[in-house]
Amino acid sequence: MKFAIPFLLFILVAGTKSLFAQTEDISKLASQLTAEEKVKLVVGMGMNTQNFAIGSTGDKVPGAAGTTFDIPRLNIPKLVLADGPAGLRIAPNRANVSRTFYATAFPIGTLLASSWDTVLVKKIGEAYGEEARDYGVDIVLGPALNIHRNPLGGRNFEYYSEDPFVAGNITSSMVNGIQSKGVGVSIKHFAVNNQETNRMLVNAVVSERALREIYLRGFEIAIKKSSPMTVMSSYNKLNGVYTSESYDLLTTILRNEWGFKGLVMSDWFGGQDAVAQMKAGNDLLMPGTKEQEKSIREALAAGTLSDDVLTLNASRVIRMTRQSNVFRNLKYNNDPDLKAHALVSRQAASEGMVLLKNNGDVLPLAANTKNLAAFGITSYNLISGGTGSGDVNEAYSVSLTEGLSNAGYQLDGELMGIYKTYIDTQNAHRPKPVSFFMPQIPMVEMDIDRDLVNRKAAETDIALLTIGRNSGEFADRKVDSDYLLSPFELKLIKTVSDAYHAQGKKLVVVLNIGGVIEVSAWRDQADAILLSWQGGQEGGNAIADILKGKVNPSGKLATSFPEKYQDLPSSKNFPGKNLSDKEVKGTFGMSLGYPSEVVYEEGVYNGYRYFNSFRVKPAYEFGFGLSYTTFSYGAAKLAQSVFNGKAEVSLTVTNSGNKAGREVVQLYLSAPAGGLDKPSEELKGFAKTKLLKPGESQVIKFVLTADELASYETARSSWVAAAGIYTVKIGASSRDFRQQAQFTVSKELIAEKCHSVIVPQVTINEMKN
Repeated sequence: MKFAIPFLLFILVAGTKSLFAQTEDISKLASQLTAEEKVKLVVGMGMNTQNFAIGSTGDKVPGAAGTTFDIPRLNIPKLVLADGPAGLRIAPNRANVSRTFYATAFPIGTLLASSWDTVLVKKIGEAYGEEARDYGVDIVLGPALNIHRNPLGGRNFEYYSEDPFVAGNITSSMVNGIQSKGVGVSIKHFAVNNQETNRMLVNAVVSERALREIYLRGFEIAIKKSSPMTVMSSYNKLNGVYTSESYDLLTTILRNEWGFKGLVMSDWFGGQDAVAQMKAGNDLLMPGTKEQEKSIREALAAGTLSDDVLTLNASRVIRMTRQSNVFRNLKYNNDPDLKAHALVSRQAASEGMVLLKNNGDVLPLAANTKNLAAFGITSYNLISGGTGSGDVNEAYSVSLTEGLSNAGYQLDGELMGIYKTYIDTQNAHRPKPVSFFMPQIPMVEMDIDRDLVNRKAAETDIALLTIGRNSGEFADRKVDSDYLLSPFELKLIKTVSDAYHAQGKKLVVVLNIGGVIEVSAWRDQADAILLSWQGGQEGGNAIADILKGKVNPSGKLATSFPEKYQDLPSSKNFPGKNLSDKEVKGTFGMSLGYPSEVVYEEGVYNGYRYFNSFRVKPAYEFGFGLSYTTFSYGAAKLAQSVFNGKAEVSLTVTNSGNKAGREVVQLYLSAPAGGLDKPSEELKGFAKTKLLKPGESQVIKFVLTADELASYETARSSWVAAAGIYTVKIGASSRDFRQQAQFTVSKELIAEKCHSVIVPQVTINEMKN
């Protein structure tokens, strides 16, 4: 042991020297750059994906989103950037190559967050990182962690949660997994990119408190817990300034306050002023255009952009290349272990699915259940994930019926034939998407014959009915026949429910969706409801694992399901109002929409913070999810009754049922009354138990610091924890609290002093509790 401390000191000193050497090396390299090389480094080389090309990328990975500029004389390599919120998006086919290059379609972000399992998410990240590494991708453009402000958000499926604590912690696990394989990430979209409508022109008006507590907090957690290699700025304006041109956002907050050391890149074609982006700290413009190069070159010559600023931007690009696998001369093999990654994807899919209803313990299916009738077009054509940059070219996708067949069940052949014919006919006449980024027009649900359903109710043991939804980039969802079920879907549920209940048999509804839908109008007609989300290519097998009982569902909602759309405070103004009737066109003549504005009038009261504080009952609350077993919660024990820099709380969770299972234990905090207006409860900790056998227990421990206690007080530009009594509420959801404990903060605490920035130019009449 006498050598341990000197050896540790040697490692620390060596590591410090290495860091200094890298900094010195980057500064030395930057000083050797010509002005033109600096311009080239901070502007991408274009993109060439799915017949959508600009610039000259010379991609070594066809279908990748873009590349950076290389300078061989200084050993600065070209990096490949590829989309990938739910798997690597690259071209499956290549010129003069006979094989197909597939990638794994992992479950969507909302499903992964619904697992509440940071260890599992890191495991997904490791598989993802291996795949990117083996295909020669240097930077994955994800994960995405914008907040679920409104269920109509077109890209909500990519995002994790309505809660920043969940979003930030799930993101950090994903980042740590991917980057452990030498592949960088670009967490996105920074910030307040919570809609697709007019996304490149909309001005999001948000109070500084709501901004810091809700819309930036997840990014802050991810930055501090995982050190992502890059951050991607968003398209939108924030309080009047494009985020990619905001010095306050990209430098004052991100770098000076949070300590971020990496690179900031723009979203593709984001922002309007290349020079302003450089000055703000948006170091890399993607995919890069000749016009941006020209603007920077001219500003440099005119003295309106200093060489020091451009050199700093360029040095961050160099630093990024120095962290890459390509700089380390790691050879890629184009041969990732897709079979192993599919197994991980299947496990994650089943862990993140949420059992919403299970009357009479319909699930798991009884051992004598053999013959199943599958209704709904999505039962035969399962949606593995969303569209746009979140799409993946996977080798296969397992449908629900295929998964059930793999599990040993018999599917009604006549129904299968009828649905297959209908789907083939619909596909033959359905218009193709406008572009590869856009989803196809949804297929109308089949109007099934009532007599056929009655006959199947007599012939089969149980009915399964799948409702599907899909969305993606460029457009938000609609209320009618999207958030709400269509008349054909409502009729199908009622017809099947009536027929099977008349025979004394049951109906199980599977929700193969990427975002929240309305459930209150029809859920009483179903005996069980499984929210499968979009489970990636192994989705059908994962659903079958749960229905059969091979996997005990342990997912919990990371986003609320309201009783009706109008219950959401954001329903009053989403997605904002147009400020002009003149449509704006962008690259290749694509419509960017209209200049618009959306005011976040709800302030910090998003999701469960609103439902709990204003006593509005949701259909299914944040954190809710059923299991095939039950759990009991022992008393919550505080290590100290007076806060002394931290509050430690522990309790014992026991499987009190008769099946092995896992529980998500959630800690919410209620602040003292008076002073700053606050939500009634806020999530401040969560933990998922191991697989507990019946009767087995596990001790769960949480530690709260001043950071968890504090709220942002705008007048003082500070995170403040008020003096008084704090109540810890631990339970199974945001409304199901099983144990409580209290501790006292003797005097007010200033957790952090910040710079007052990004203040709205208009008064926001925010709601108060």
